[in-house]
Amino acid sequence: MTEPTQATSRQLWKPLVLVGGVLLLLGLARFLGLDAYLQKLEPWIASLGPWGPLVFIGVYVLAAVVAIPGSALTLVAGVLFGAVWGVIWVSVASTLAAAVCFLIARYFAREAMERSLQDNAQFQKLDRLTAKQGALIVAVVRLLPIFPFNLLNYGFGLTRVPFVTYVWWSWVCMLPGTVLYVVGADALKQAVTQGRVPWTLVVIVVLALGVLSAVGVWARKRLL
Repeated sequence: MTEPTQATSRQLWKPLVLVGGVLLLLGLARFLGLDAYLQKLEPWIASLGPWGPLVFIGVYVLAAVVAIPGSALTLVAGVLFGAVWGVIWVSVASTLAAAVCFLIARYFAREAMERSLQDNAQFQKLDRLTAKQGALIVAVVRLLPIFPFNLLNYGFGLTRVPFVTYVWWSWVCMLPGTVLYVVGADALKQAVTQGRVPWTLVVIVVLALGVLSAVGVWARKRLL
């Protein structure tokens, strides 16, 4: 099999694996009674009133500061707040978390961060790319899972990227991934609790996945 054919085969397998994974999750959710549990979460968040989103944002930022991956919290937001508000609150939380960690690395813990990252191959690669491409790299690596989210938050604080440029491109380019996770979680929740497939949300997820895939192909050709 030639290399292009192998690449095509791998691309065809990805959506099949995604669909299979979703079906498996639906089956497990029904078996474990997850639908009943999810129906109790939303009233609890609603009972917190305006503090609900604020508590979520605070937990998200704290998790980022202590280097706990935020992907689980991003998925939880889709369950708790739904697609629209979930995207809004995660977007606010992830951008604020990125800004806080950037400022910590740049102004408060620079020496400690440099020592901890100086032998990190991923950070060295990030540093080299940033020196050559600047803000473009901020955009690309936020769109693609090339580097861990928490490494980026602190790592960019050690580069020469301006704070405003970093925050702007981080916010814009984290949106497709946020939509993918949050809307996907909301779609799964509705499928489990209501027993129907929310096709509008599924289309949004597919579009977000398409954007990320297209950027990934472009980035591999031009930058990596």
